[in-house]
Amino acid sequence: HEIRTKPEAELLKQLEDLKTELAQLRVAKQTGGAASKLCKIKVVRRSIARVLTVLNMKEKSNLRKLYKGKKYKPLSLRVKKTHAQRVALTLYEKHKRSLKQQKKAAAYPRKKFAVKM
Repeated sequence: HEIRTKPEAELLKQLEDLKTELAQLRVAKQTGGAASKLCKIKVVRRSIARVLTVLNMKEKSNLRKLYKGKKYKPLSLRVKKTHAQRVALTLYEKHKRSLKQQKKAAAYPRKKFAVKM
C-alpha cells in the first residue's frame, strides 16, 4: 500500500532501478549465477508489474477527473456494460409514441371486461 502514496517521479525512478536489476539478473542467469539470483528474477518482475499497475491507475484516475462532466470521453473511460445495454433505448425513447399511435390509442381505448366472481 505504501507504493500508492509515492509521487510519480519516485515511482519512475523505482521502475528504472528494478529494470536495471532485472537486466543484471538475466546476465547472471546466462553466465551461470547463484541459485539465489535466479529465484530473484520472479520477485523483480512482480515488483515491476506492481509499479506499472500503480502508475497506470494514477494516470487513469487523473484522466477520469479531467473528463468528469464532459459530453464525450475516451473509450477506455466509458462505462463497459454489454453492447446491448449500451445501444438500448432510454426510458424516454422507449415510451415515446408517434402522432398516429397517439390518435389510435385515443380513438380505440383498451376495453374493460367485467369478471363475475
